[in-house]
Amino acid sequence: MSRQTHVPTLLKLFRQFGYEGVTLSKISQETGLGKASLYHHFPRGKAEMAETALTHVNNWLETSILEILDRPEPPIAKFKSMSEEVGKFFNEGQNSCLWAVLVMQQSSDDLFHAEIRGAFSLWIEAITKVLVTAGLDEKLAKERGEDAMICMQGALILSHGLRDFAPFQRVLEQLPQQLCRDI
Repeated sequence: MSRQTHVPTLLKLFRQFGYEGVTLSKISQETGLGKASLYHHFPRGKAEMAETALTHVNNWLETSILEILDRPEPPIAKFKSMSEEVGKFFNEGQNSCLWAVLVMQQSSDDLFHAEIRGAFSLWIEAITKVLVTAGLDEKLAKERGEDAMICMQGALILSHGLRDFAPFQRVLEQLPQQLCRDI
């Protein structure tokens, strides 16, 4: 079995427990691999496992979200497709955001901050580009891109806190119109 086979499990565990909270014992139990096999697939241990999960999320951003935002479609269509893809990736709000989980823990933030900052920046820049191309002022377009991240991340956190995923779903439904207002 290749290490890629275990990426969905690693992603689930790091989303659920964070870097500090997930143990090698838990990873071993969930993957069905002994600790020696884990180190065979991930020689640098838990840090490499978290990096692998993070790379999976970053690849999703590049191959799904950024691709959607680069299509030759009207802005509203791009943002609707983006919202649909975000909804699927986060299982309509039931899955936590790995970026948020890792960046909120000091030890993992030290390890992954630059990569997470880069991912958020790429997403904001892609939204900004769509809005500027549609005629919006660059400063306002960037603010809307940042606001979109705030809305999505905040809605994920609120939905988990309430154990009610309707706020996340509502934000995704309203986001395309909010991003496109006045253009």
